[in-house]
Amino acid sequence: MQLSSSEKAGIMTARGKLWSIFILVYGSFVLWYTDLGGPISDTEIKEWKQIMQANGSTPDRIAYYERFLREDTGRQFLMLNAVDLNENRYGVDGVEPDESADQLMGRYMEQILPELLKRASHPVIIGSAPFTTIDLVGIEIEGAENWDQGAFFRYRSRRDFMHIIANPVTLDKHKFKIAALQKTIAYPVETSLYLGDLRVLFGLFLLAVTSLIDSFWIAKRL
Repeated sequence: MQLSSSEKAGIMTARGKLWSIFILVYGSFVLWYTDLGGPISDTEIKEWKQIMQANGSTPDRIAYYERFLREDTGRQFLMLNAVDLNENRYGVDGVEPDESADQLMGRYMEQILPELLKRASHPVIIGSAPFTTIDLVGIEIEGAENWDQGAFFRYRSRRDFMHIIANPVTLDKHKFKIAALQKTIAYPVETSLYLGDLRVLFGLFLLAVTSLIDSFWIAKRL
């Protein structure tokens, strides 16, 4: 079918709008998902120290987090968590005698998850350990080979991490996490290769959907 000049112009205008929407949606997501504030400033560090002091943190703990903040690169990071659940009874205020460790962890997560999500931070991987530690070198601590679960959590930045852990709601529910754990180890990882980055995955998904709409719409008009 031969299209007139006005029909061709209409198609090009519609396609331009479609791809403009793609750029707007993806650009908005990237801006929200990325902390563009750069490394934490000295002023912010001073404010965080005051907040931690008001929350009752020990001087050693404050000094630890001050170093963590002063070495900030402004980049996202993943927190690696190895978890061994506590199946004993707890004696923690607000914990029911028949609550399992999974239930206690759930009570903690139901409070922290909204705080994570509104700051573009979220779980990346959560799973149970099917076997004991495969490789254990240089660690001679009893029980170091036994873990129940492992998880990665993505944080948009160290700035957002501090907002989350210093939130009074999070602090109040942290006791449930402690009660649920026999032992744990957590440390941050700044990625040099991260194929699961949502900016990549969402961009590819949105590009595919937009391309399909574009192709089918043009095919229908021809």
